[in-house]
Amino acid sequence: MKKIGLISDSHGYLDEIVTGHLADVDEIWHAGDIGDLSILNILPRDKVLRIITGNIDDQEARSGYPEELWFEVDGLKVGMIHIGGKPPQYAKGVKNLIRQHGVHLFVCGHSHVCKVEFDRNLNCLYMNPGAVGQSGFHIVRTMLLFEIENGKIQNLRVVELGKRGRG
Repeated sequence: MKKIGLISDSHGYLDEIVTGHLADVDEIWHAGDIGDLSILNILPRDKVLRIITGNIDDQEARSGYPEELWFEVDGLKVGMIHIGGKPPQYAKGVKNLIRQHGVHLFVCGHSHVCKVEFDRNLNCLYMNPGAVGQSGFHIVRTMLLFEIENGKIQNLRVVELGKRGRG
């Protein structure tokens, strides 16, 4: 079993509330719009990090982190792209990539809106953790925590981190 902490859209801001929730996970996934790369230094060091870049990330970030990731964790195939759209209106080409890679979990960010939905047409779970940062139009900062065991997602929960504009 792997415990996953899923965050996105930090826009150069991470605080102890976020890192506190990441203390007990095995892997931290960041679905893009990192902002200032120095914030990655405050993430717990003993975790597997799966980080992609987003539309606000600069060349330095893009040289260190990919725009998309396709990987497997404990029997679950996962795809992660920052601008992915949402079911059924995915961003251009995303449906084809989901099918091509045969993923059962598709993760994106960008919208700053936390959403989890099973897409029956693609036989794929869609996850967007919302935003952990202070920049954007979201009111409440959010992230997702869940476990993967034998290809199945379990114990999924939304973590509300407080209103944007205060820690």
